[in-house]
Formats: sequence, C-alpha cells, structure tokens
Amino acid sequence: MQKSHFLLGAGLLTLAIATPVLANNMDAFDAFDAGEEAQANTVTSAAIITAPWPGPFEGVPQWDKVQSDMFPSAFTAAMKTLKAEFEAVATNPETPNFANTNQALELAGEDIGRVFSFWGVYNSNLSSPEVRALQAEWGPKLAQFFGELQLDPRILARYKAVYDNRENLGLNAEQLRLVERDYDGLVRNGALLNDADKATLLGLNTQLSTLYSKFSNKVLADEETFIFLDSEDDLAGLPTSFVASIAKAAEDQGKTGWALKNTRSVMQPFLENSTRRDLREQVYNAYINRGDNGDENDTNAIIAEILKIRTERAKLLGFKTHAHYRMADTMAKDPQNAMDLMMKVWPAAIGRVKEEVADMQAIADQEGANITIAPWDYRFYAEKVRKAKYDLDAAELKPYFQLDKMIEGMFDAAGRLYDLEFKENTGDIPVFHPDVRTFVVSDKRDGSNVGVFYMDNFARGGKRSGAWATTYRSQQSLGGERNVLSSNNNNFVQGGEGEPTLISIDDASTLFHEFGHALHSLLTDVTYPGLRGTPRDFVEYPSQVNENWLLTPYILNNYAVHYKTGEPIPQELVEKIKLSGTFNEGFSTVEYLSSAIVDMMLHNRDTPVEDVDAFERETLAAIGMPSEIVMRHRLPQFNHLFSSDAYSAGYYSYLWSETMDADTWAAFEEAPDGVWDKQVASNFRNFLLSTGNETERAEAYRAFRGRDPDVNALLKRRGFPTGDTGSAD
Repeated sequence: MQKSHFLLGAGLLTLAIATPVLANNMDAFDAFDAGEEAQANTVTSAAIITAPWPGPFEGVPQWDKVQSDMFPSAFTAAMKTLKAEFEAVATNPETPNFANTNQALELAGEDIGRVFSFWGVYNSNLSSPEVRALQAEWGPKLAQFFGELQLDPRILARYKAVYDNRENLGLNAEQLRLVERDYDGLVRNGALLNDADKATLLGLNTQLSTLYSKFSNKVLADEETFIFLDSEDDLAGLPTSFVASIAKAAEDQGKTGWALKNTRSVMQPFLENSTRRDLREQVYNAYINRGDNGDENDTNAIIAEILKIRTERAKLLGFKTHAHYRMADTMAKDPQNAMDLMMKVWPAAIGRVKEEVADMQAIADQEGANITIAPWDYRFYAEKVRKAKYDLDAAELKPYFQLDKMIEGMFDAAGRLYDLEFKENTGDIPVFHPDVRTFVVSDKRDGSNVGVFYMDNFARGGKRSGAWATTYRSQQSLGGERNVLSSNNNNFVQGGEGEPTLISIDDASTLFHEFGHALHSLLTDVTYPGLRGTPRDFVEYPSQVNENWLLTPYILNNYAVHYKTGEPIPQELVEKIKLSGTFNEGFSTVEYLSSAIVDMMLHNRDTPVEDVDAFERETLAAIGMPSEIVMRHRLPQFNHLFSSDAYSAGYYSYLWSETMDADTWAAFEEAPDGVWDKQVASNFRNFLLSTGNETERAEAYRAFRGRDPDVNALLKRRGFPTGDTGSAD
C-alpha cells in the first residue's frame, strides 16, 4: 500500500479547519507587527515568496530565488495580508450574504497559500537544520494565528447568518453545500465554545504543532543514518544496479565502500536479495526501530503527549474520542464502520500469511538453512517461493522496469484515458533541485494548457522518506479559471553513474499511484476552492485506481523494455506476472492493515495511551498479528499519525478507498472496450475525478457505478475467500 499526501488544497479557512498544525490567532499576530520596521530590508525577499508568480503557464514558483532565511519575513507579510482580508469581511457593515461572506473568504489567502507551497517543499524535500529550526519556531505561531481566525466570533456570526437564511438566498446546489460545510466545519472545530474554552483549544493546537514538528524531525534524523559496508562479502546476492547505487551513496557521504541509508527504498531491496542473514537482521532492526531506541531521537514520550492532548481536545469539542472527531467529515462517518470493514479482511489476510510462511519454511528446510522464518527472512524467502511457484524472479523482472520508460507509460495511459498530453520542459520553469523534472500538461482535444507537472523522484539527504503528491496551485473557477501546478515526490534509489534507474514492480506501482493523485488534481473542475478537497477516505481512491493500468498488456508490451537490449518484456514473463498477481497478498495486507487497526484502536478510546510500546505490543497480540511480520509503520515512526493530524484515526482510508478502487476496476474490465473504454473513463472523470467535494462522495460513487461498492471485489482481487460481506458503506 503506497503512501501519499495532498498538501494545501481548498480555501484558506478550510485549510485552517482541516489542518490544526497550520491553524490559527489574531493576538499572536500583534507581536509580529512590533518588528515590522526592523524587517523593512527583507520586504523584497518576502515578495519573492508571497507575490504572484511570474513566468509562463500563468506563473510558476521561482524556486531558484528562494532561500530558507526568507521565510520569517514572508510569513509575517502574508499573515498581515490575510488578517486584513479577514478583517474586511468581519467588519463589513452590509447584511451577511453569500457573496460578501463565504465567497469573499474563499478568495482570501492567495499570498499565504503561495508561502505554504514553498514552505511545504522546504519541509519535505529540502529539510536542513535551518529549516527544522524555523519549523519549530513558526509552527506554533502559525497554529495560533490560524486558530484565532477560525474562532473569531465575528466570522462565525456572519457564517451563521448566511447559514440560517440559506434557503431564501437563491443559492445553487454548490453554493448551498459550501454554506453548510463552512458553518458545520466551524462548529465542529470549536467556534461555539466560550472564550475560556476557545483559549484552551488554541493552546492545545499550538502544543500539538510543536510536538508534530519534534516528532517528524526525530524520525527524519533516524532515517538519515547509514550502515556502511566495506567488504565484497557483504554484497552477496545484491543486484549489480543496487550495488552501484549504494556505492554512490557511500561516495556522497565521503566514504569508500557501500552505504545503506535507513529508509524503505534501501531496506526493502536489501532484504529481498541479500544472502547474508546477519546483515538482513541488522538492516531490518535499524529500520523498524526508528524512533524507538531510547536515545535523543526516541519518539515515545512525544507520542504519549500527542495522544493526551488529542483526547483532551476531542472532549473539549464534544466528541467521544479523537477518532470520532476526525471521522465526523469522512465517508465512513464512525470508527465502528471503519473497523467493520477492516475486520472483514483481517482474518483472511492472517490465514494467507500462515500459508505463505509454510511455503517459505519448506524451502528453507529443503535448503538445509536450519532456521525458523523471522521477519528479516520474509522478503528474502518470499522471492524464493515466487521463483519456485511461478518461475518468476524479481531480479529477472527489474531490467525491464526503467524509471524513464515507466514515466512514459503512465503519461501514455493518461492520454488514452483522459486526453492529457505531457511534454517535458527543459528551459523556462525553475526547479528546487537539479533532479526535478517538469512537464507541460495540455488537453489534446483543443491544445489548451492544463498545468505543469513536477517530478522529484530520487532519495537524498534532507528529503523525507516515502512517496507523496502535492499541488502548488490548484484549479478553481472562482476569481478566474486557473491552471494546476502539481507534483509527485518519490524516493527511488538512483542508478549508478551512467546507468539508468531500474525500479521494482512495487516501485512502479508507487509511481502510478502517486500519478493518480496528480491526475486527480489536474482533472479537477470546481468553482469554489472550499469544495475542492475530498474526505480523507476518498483521497486515496483515484490514486489506487490508477495503479491498475501498470500491469495491463498494453503498458507492459510497450514500456517494459530491457534497459540494455531495448527488447520488450517476453510474453512468458508477462504471463508469470499475471499468474502471480495475488502472490504475497497475505504479507502486504497484514503489514498495512495491522497499522490501520492499531491506529484506530489507539484513537478510538476516551483515555489516552501512556505506554506506547506496550500498547502496540499488546494490541498486535490481541488481534493475532503473525510474528513473522511487523507493522508497515510502527508507532514510533508513524509519520502519518504523528507529524500532523492528517491520517490520525484515518489510516484505514487506504482500505476504504481500495474497496471502491477494486469495484471501479471491475467496471472497466466489464466495459465493451475493456480497461481502456473511453465511456467508462469519461464517467469516472465526470462523476468522481473532476467534481472535488461538490456532492457527497458516496452519492457520486453511486452515480458512477449505480450502487455502493462491494467489498467482494477487493477480496477477490487479493485472492481471499469471498462471501456475502456487503458493501463498504
């Protein structure tokens, strides 16, 4: 299951409501005004970040002109502008109506939105000690600032006036939905609290912002450690391309030999291929113990404090638990609905793991290894099983999966399905790192510009692990139609000097997954930014659907070509890939689902967990976690949960989305022209991809499919037993 994040989508008030880490304060702003004169000499540098972007394609970020020390003045200037915009609405003497209240605030925040586009990249792609210090300083200030905007009683009064009179204002369906969501969001996030409770809420959100920053920085610090190899014997079993990449990593660190960085993109191929069991164990333990070593980067105490504050905040806001608070505006609505779906899949996944382990143990016994399969053996022996059962060797496949060719393939698929064209730009679009590539996106039907797509594909120091999608500028019609600046960020291990970057099938799936997020952004067609962002348990759905085209015959036959000979992947290998389609599904499902279940059980309780390690250990034992597998994200390094609120009580979202994804893919497979059917693609685009959150997403899905999604499609895809399990809703 691949990970990703949308950052900074929708209007500013929606952002403040949805993202307490960036959220919220007028009094805090007064303290910044005092230093305004002293900052006069930094106005020009602030304008580089806050002002409308120059250049082609409706303007693009001037990454080459930005430095980290510009952010304090940029934050101060943008906050001042946003404060003035909110004040203009709050003090408007006219009777509140849609135009002078909801729409006026939808148009606010352009300056600070641009600041956050830059700031997000510096936090995620270009982190440094200086950036982390700024993050620690400004996270709480921003939380305080946005919080007071959100809780300003004058803004609430205007929203409430429009809300109460909404049926008499002649609003269309989208405007009515925006009015209702604006008011409901404010109330859900504390706007009706008394002054004392509002002050408490602001304090809690500010504390959380500080803790989130500390957590993410500690995890990143552990990920920037290395295991150094200095003997050829240490390389036993490793593919040549991987050896070249870790040699380059050592060189980049000023070392001889080979360097294994403590990230998934290095850990996974090492565990799959290394015949050195002692080194597999060492690499595995370093990876799974990030944030849990009892040293200065240990995160357990931070997590306990986050859980305590989240529990207090949920109760203050009138919710039973943090899970109930976070899920109030999702498709699942309630923690039990999410748990019900997860527990429909969990028993079958555990059963499959037992079968997988038995197959691996049999091979180990046959080879005379004299071992019991341990977690650091799983990936290694799984590859042996794959070879034995399907005569398919992952190392045999990798030469056919060149990163550049896979990128060409995903662009081709987007063109066939949605009439989008991607052309690489090598000149007039600035980038924030030499590795970043940019592509101009056009509509093939009329040649119009849709936007620009940025790709930052390779792992490096200062870049957080994993894969994610962002938008630097999102589509909206309000205020004038504008194009999209979208990006994908991966952590592939770059090929050695003069060598192409080869990726695994899993990596290629990640590539297509993140591109699904980009397509969702590029194809969005809404009027109001406040109706652009979708519920958390819908966000992963378009990206998971897009993964399906990777292994279609058309993409494999045209883009899976050998990096040396240029020959297409042999048909017998394609057939083996097909036959092994549900291979190792027990492992991948349990690895992900255990993380999602622990997340929900951690947050669906009215007393906070204090001993984080003990809770993780006891919960996994209670649900029958196989000893041969570890959670995909153990709590001490679970950035999805503890670097922001974003996926807290929401990691189930991948399964919820995949249930819709599997059912959607079935619709493509059943279509007259198969998975490339233009009518189904058009319906998928028009009902689901382009509409943001203009209607309830469950209703939009029913409009597309004619019914609710059936979880049996998911079970069938994973090769698990199916039955009368019902729908996901």
